[in-house]
Amino acid sequence: MRANIHKGGHRRVVIVGGGIAGLQLARILCRTPFQVVLVDKNNYNQFPPLIYQVASAGLEPSSISFPFRRLFQGRTNFYFRMGEVQAVNPEEQSLQTSFGTLYYDFLVLAAGATTNFFGNADIERNALPMKTVAEAMRLRNTILQNLERAETEDNEEARQRLMNVVIVGGGPSGVEIAGALAEMKRTIVPRDYPDLDASRMHICLLDSGDRLLKGMDAGLSARAERDLTELGIKVMKGCRVVDCNDCGVVLQGGDTLEAGLTVWVSGVRASAIGGLPTASIGHAGRILTDRYCRVKGVPNVYAVGDQSLVEGDEAYPLGHPQLAQVAMQQAATVAHNLSRRLEGRAEQPFSYRNLGAMATIGRKKAVAEIGRFRFGGFPAWLLWLVVHLRSILGVRNKTVVFLNWVWNYLNYKQSLRLILRAQPSSRPQAAPSADAQ
Repeated sequence: MRANIHKGGHRRVVIVGGGIAGLQLARILCRTPFQVVLVDKNNYNQFPPLIYQVASAGLEPSSISFPFRRLFQGRTNFYFRMGEVQAVNPEEQSLQTSFGTLYYDFLVLAAGATTNFFGNADIERNALPMKTVAEAMRLRNTILQNLERAETEDNEEARQRLMNVVIVGGGPSGVEIAGALAEMKRTIVPRDYPDLDASRMHICLLDSGDRLLKGMDAGLSARAERDLTELGIKVMKGCRVVDCNDCGVVLQGGDTLEAGLTVWVSGVRASAIGGLPTASIGHAGRILTDRYCRVKGVPNVYAVGDQSLVEGDEAYPLGHPQLAQVAMQQAATVAHNLSRRLEGRAEQPFSYRNLGAMATIGRKKAVAEIGRFRFGGFPAWLLWLVVHLRSILGVRNKTVVFLNWVWNYLNYKQSLRLILRAQPSSRPQAAPSADAQ
């Protein structure tokens, strides 16, 4: 196997990862003389802020996903190759991938982050993450399967366990999936599962800190906790999970919480790529860069988004938050700097402009922090809807999501609660060759 890309006389920029940062970078560079090669293990971009709505059967996966090839149709200097990146060879300026060797003039690592299980194999094996569309689909299937099993379970203790959900992590993802499941409990379960007592569906949100949404104002954290409590969520702060099994979770101190489903959204770790020097890897696997997003000790290699940690910014000594707006701004900085290098001009440092933070909790419930303004309730919820609807790729996807939201707001009667199982393939996989391009 090989990339089959003729380089010609163009300088080649290889982008690893087609998430928010990688896609933004590719879209800007496509308007320049560079040859742009995007490598991703999937053939589509996904919109992370709405993944929880796929997990809670509020949206279909196709509504928040968009194929790369459709996005870049007609761009003669853009190439997409689907595959896994295994390692970087800085001396040869090449990438080892599942489809062979790919050479670059400039490399941008934008592979994002994965769920951090903190080295606990039992938690990784038994808890479900919610970082990708595929993981959201598995989570959705598990939620619906547990409800189906609960209807036919004779043992009361086993039935109750199937109806219990524990969510570990009090950040935006944990708060949003907790609120979505609470709405599901209130509106969907009584209709779809009339033989179950919906009041026995217990949802517990755990966090090891002293408040939820630690990245936001303390007053908004308190409001979010109050809104979740009103929705019937049991919020437990200062609780550290040390183990997870088929029956639930074990807390530090020995207490246990029984649950048929444990959702793990308690932190992320940068996606690992081999070949980089140890000195360029920082906390939670994040790749260390200078103020220009250039990887420490590796020439012509940049890192952006959740995978990177920019050093030298006095306002963010521990690195910038792993947020979509940071990723997009870093991608724009690198794109402009690559163009400046092509023109023989000096690069400019990355400077983060904080546009605010938001988290939705449920129907007409959200919190928002925009500059000096901090507010919640219906205005924050409406702003959250508008901002995220504008950010979705494609007119069709925007329309579908908008109509789903309107329909859901009016009557909660979507037909999205399907249990879909992928059948494993029995066909052998061909081994990649070492051919280079």
